[in-house]
Amino acid sequence: MKEQLFPHKGTVYLVGAGPGDPDLLTIRAVNVLKSAGVIVYDRLANPKILSYVQEHAERIYVGKRPGRPSVSQHQINRILIAKANEGKTVVRLKGGDPFIFGRGGEECEALAGEKIPFEIVPGISSALAAPAYAGIPLTHRGIARSFTVVTGYTNKREELFRNWEHIAHSETLVILMGMKNLELIISQLVLLGRPIDTPIAIVEKATYRHQRTVTGTLENILERAAYLSSPATIVIGELAKLANTLSWYNEPVILEQDSKPELRTALTV
Repeated sequence: MKEQLFPHKGTVYLVGAGPGDPDLLTIRAVNVLKSAGVIVYDRLANPKILSYVQEHAERIYVGKRPGRPSVSQHQINRILIAKANEGKTVVRLKGGDPFIFGRGGEECEALAGEKIPFEIVPGISSALAAPAYAGIPLTHRGIARSFTVVTGYTNKREELFRNWEHIAHSETLVILMGMKNLELIISQLVLLGRPIDTPIAIVEKATYRHQRTVTGTLENILERAAYLSSPATIVIGELAKLANTLSWYNEPVILEQDSKPELRTALTV
């Protein structure tokens, strides 16, 4: 820790809030939340997690919604620096893991540039939790020895499919933030040679009580998952179909090709 080097400054903790269920927080995350004087939190962090924060702690919401006015990354960086310079213990609570599509690296660079001490508290990414809660192993002996995690959204459209000529044929492909571009993603995968009968599963609101999972293939998933919304995790590859048999948290939505989606809520265990 760097606190001894800069005793006049507070420390910023970048804490992974995990995929949603507060029970999946690490013990370190809970302890840090309890000690926070300021908490700067995202839209995807479950509000129930704030119950660990002291009543007198300052709470600053900086959630972003695509296409809507929100606090910029530069503003968030300045908030973290300003509060730490006041000598406060600051928790930057981020959905999932701070370093997996969470801009945690950018925030650390800003803090390091101002000589602000910081610590990373890893969280469980939905890239791991969503498949697990849907009964989908990301690797399986004899089927898949590796998996790839990629974002399905970017502010620069021309960068969306950069390097996908390699990504497209991953044994198991996990896509985060991909619902808005799902049709584009499927078209690109097929264009790059992925068979249209490749299994796919989409897990909506993973680890929450109302989690839903829809399975299908690249050929029919657009129709089957038309009623799902973000946040959702997309899993593509042979292992995706195991959601139909290994699901343990809730019942997957298995549809006949000519049927309409049946809405189901998760079953608690």
